[in-house]
Amino acid sequence: MRSILVHADHDKANEVRLQTALDIARRQRAHVTLLIATPFRQFVAVDPFGGSYVLAEAMAKAQADDAALEAALSLRLGGEDVPWDIVTADGDIVGSLAAAAAFADLAVVSLPGKPGSGVGEPSMLAGDLAIAAAAPVLALPREGGRPDLDAPVMVAWNGSAEAANALRAARPLLAGRRVELVSVGKDDGSFPATDALTYLSRHDIHAEARIVERGGVTVEEALEKAAEAMGAGLIVMGAFGKSRLRETLFGGVTQYLVTSGCFPLLLAH
Repeated sequence: MRSILVHADHDKANEVRLQTALDIARRQRAHVTLLIATPFRQFVAVDPFGGSYVLAEAMAKAQADDAALEAALSLRLGGEDVPWDIVTADGDIVGSLAAAAAFADLAVVSLPGKPGSGVGEPSMLAGDLAIAAAAPVLALPREGGRPDLDAPVMVAWNGSAEAANALRAARPLLAGRRVELVSVGKDDGSFPATDALTYLSRHDIHAEARIVERGGVTVEEALEKAAEAMGAGLIVMGAFGKSRLRETLFGGVTQYLVTSGCFPLLLAH
């Protein structure tokens, strides 16, 4: 894990993303790239007769704000012992991050703020990026500080290809940590947990697997309770084992944890 991409913006959660990326970079001897993405097409207005014009004043302010952010980040990173660079993009956030992640090993974003807070990422940024990007996505809660990189890790295991992809992607972050593969109800996916444990053991990560009963709660609530019980500092999970549309319409584990969850998430599709 030698190339870490970070979504950079003007929000207060930006510092948590940056600090977390720096912490990981020191352990992995990685390079950190900060991406400032501003979709300038939002400043193009269409008139009733089919023409278009640019909201020049608003665009100029946005460009000035981005320049100020880049200068502040450069000053902030000047004394760090991690190699870094800053890039900019004028497309939408998900598309810009996905394109920049083509040669990244990890993309770091924030989970959305609480409903009604008026701040935060687009509600499904982490989930949408996990589908669009080649790199796994580390999504951090907006409340609280940067995660403990030595705390236990819970892998939400359902035997799916998405879960297997997430587990492989998370491997560099698992060394030296307590790792549990947790399934809710019967593990009847294509890939049994025993195979996943064997894979991890070959990388000197000796994990355990267990099944928790769903009881009277949803699968996602059962997983969240299991994470709380083990003091997990990270949940690793495959994003959208069900279709993205189905989860949007009817809900699901990914939908719940990326919009309402309170744990750092490592997502891959």
